[in-house]
Amino acid sequence: MAAVFTLTSCGGTSHMISNYNVAQTTLHLSQDNFKVIGNVEGSAHATYVLGIGGVSKRAIKENAIADMYRNANLTGAQAVTNVTTTVKARFYLFWWEYDFIASGQIIEFTE
Repeated sequence: MAAVFTLTSCGGTSHMISNYNVAQTTLHLSQDNFKVIGNVEGSAHATYVLGIGGVSKRAIKENAIADMYRNANLTGAQAVTNVTTTVKARFYLFWWEYDFIASGQIIEFTE
């Protein structure tokens, strides 16, 4: 019975939608002056044993977003918009695991 208890886990997922822009510029997408190039994704992971280890959840989220921007390979008049972050949390008897996944759309301005 003890072996079954130690091998069980709980988990949860949450989605956070934000207009996250590293360059701190404002995008006005009210005109038809852009095209969607594709989608991009980045991720970050942290493990905590008895609550010790890893970095803060905010830092994990920031690392996932930074990984997404690295993967975007932006050039010229391109930007990432519609950024969504997803958190997957898994809880075991003595440790917790968090996976943050950031995704967005790459757009390119045509004018």
